[in-house]
Amino acid sequence: MKLLKSMGLATGLVLGMLTGAANAQSALNDILNNGVLKVGTTGDWNPMSVRDPATNAYKGYDIDVMTQLAEDLGVELEFVATDWKTLVNGVVAGNYHITGSASISPPRLKAAGYSNSYISVEIYPFTTEEQAEKFSDWDSINNGEVKVATTLGTTFEKSVREWFPDADIKVVEAPARGFQEVLAGRADVFITSNIEGSTLLEKFPNLRQIEVTEARAPTPIAMLMPQSDQVWINYVNSWIELRQAQGFFAATAAKWGL
Repeated sequence: MKLLKSMGLATGLVLGMLTGAANAQSALNDILNNGVLKVGTTGDWNPMSVRDPATNAYKGYDIDVMTQLAEDLGVELEFVATDWKTLVNGVVAGNYHITGSASISPPRLKAAGYSNSYISVEIYPFTTEEQAEKFSDWDSINNGEVKVATTLGTTFEKSVREWFPDADIKVVEAPARGFQEVLAGRADVFITSNIEGSTLLEKFPNLRQIEVTEARAPTPIAMLMPQSDQVWINYVNSWIELRQAQGFFAATAAKWGL
């Protein structure tokens, strides 16, 4: 009996040590202990995250969401500049605790974890007013004489290669963007989400959305986090659920025209 009690006590101590070790490894503990939430953001996805190059200040939907998350955690907020091709690597390497909004995709799921989704997007093609009559639906873009621009490392790059295998694909590196190539006359078409597309149409009167029968790739959006850090993932998911119930996400989306 004494032996069984000793074994039970030893097992309890081991489990307690393992639980403590798991908690100690969580980003949540690091955030609370150091008083800083580090957020990776690209600053080039209007109206989600936009960086002012003159001041390095950020604004947008993601920025408001992360500001509220940091406030509820009771910590300071630090934005860490990143780009799309290294977004996942930054989470894996521990350069930041979490990212702003990113589309959920199988390649990213292999290396990183996600929060629950709180908004979704769908994809449309765009061109300039001068070239709009050349295109009718998606198939008209898949042509060797059409140059499609996209940004390296984005989910748009993968979609462009899959959807337009016969087109002339031009890949640019951030901070360059596909829409800039089209505006500059170096490409004919780019694709982006309905979220960014609406802001680009408002900002650049010369841009036009190509008429299509339906949008493509409806995709949920979420925050990237360390894949194995279930403590941190659980916290963020519970926070999203709470703030959704309180109307925060709906109000923030309305503020930014989403």
